[in-house]
Amino acid sequence: MKYFNAALMSAVWMGWVLLGNTVQAQNDRIYPSSGSPVIGSVAETSPQGIQVKVGSNTQNFVAGEIEKILFAGDSPALTKGREFALDGQYDQAMQELKTVNIGELPRDVIKADAMFYTAYSMSQLAIEGKGNKQAAKQAMLAFASKHRDSWHFFEAAKVLGDLALALGDKEGALKFYGSLRQAPTANAKIQHVYLTGMVHLQSDDADAAIAEFDKVLGLKVESVEAARLQSLSKAGKAAALASKKQADEGLKLVSTLISELNPTDVEMAARIYNAQGAIYEAKGDTEGAIMAYLHTHLMFSGQSDAHAVALSKLVELWPKVGKPERGAEARQELQQRYPGFGK
Repeated sequence: MKYFNAALMSAVWMGWVLLGNTVQAQNDRIYPSSGSPVIGSVAETSPQGIQVKVGSNTQNFVAGEIEKILFAGDSPALTKGREFALDGQYDQAMQELKTVNIGELPRDVIKADAMFYTAYSMSQLAIEGKGNKQAAKQAMLAFASKHRDSWHFFEAAKVLGDLALALGDKEGALKFYGSLRQAPTANAKIQHVYLTGMVHLQSDDADAAIAEFDKVLGLKVESVEAARLQSLSKAGKAAALASKKQADEGLKLVSTLISELNPTDVEMAARIYNAQGAIYEAKGDTEGAIMAYLHTHLMFSGQSDAHAVALSKLVELWPKVGKPERGAEARQELQQRYPGFGK
């Protein structure tokens, strides 16, 4: 009887352990870009997406259509760091993520997430001029090399392209952005074309830039994000036209964009007003250019790369209208907020 009771208690204890493991295994929370969160167990990952076991069923989620995943076994610092990174608060993200001991995390998918968000936050800070671009590049390359099956793979390729562009490496930017052609969503493929145009624009190849932007503008789009990429392509084309001394045509494009502008889309607004500034510069209208760049500076500084460009332009333009002290103020803010800009 004593042996029977011990065996019974052992069986009950094992049952609770197995039940606990089952609950734990079903505790990953997947947040799609649209729709409700799904609770299940992430079974497989690849650059194309993830496979999730939900009870006895399996669901597939496409990379590029996943907002985030909260994993069973996440450390509190990783959970906080991930949220800060997704919210664009990269300094706070790094404060949390640097305390995460990746080697002690219980699952490979969690280790991959920790590496990615750390490299991602480093990269965004570096692009803003607040960190070492080469160090950020190496961190992201290390992630991509170690976790080739991660659903973050194409996000990593895009960030590596951004870093290459910030470093003035045209060929590197084209290579990394080119990876997006293999991404599983139509939006990522369209983004590849837009970003290729931006590489040519920054490299002062206006004709090549316009050719890429026109490819995007010629598409029949079926999503809000694709339509947004078309608007960004119009802003890019306007800036390219300014560099070709076709300012009047560029101004028509920008005027249309401003009339349709959603001021909550900070990136869109900053790029549009910077394009307007470039057009006014091309027309010889220094005061008009200053007003355009001031829009970016005063209203849309949340888009750090565009804001840094606007400040650098104001440094040059204020003295031309007899206000060197305003130029000095712009230079001081540029150096304080983006100490690595142009380096």
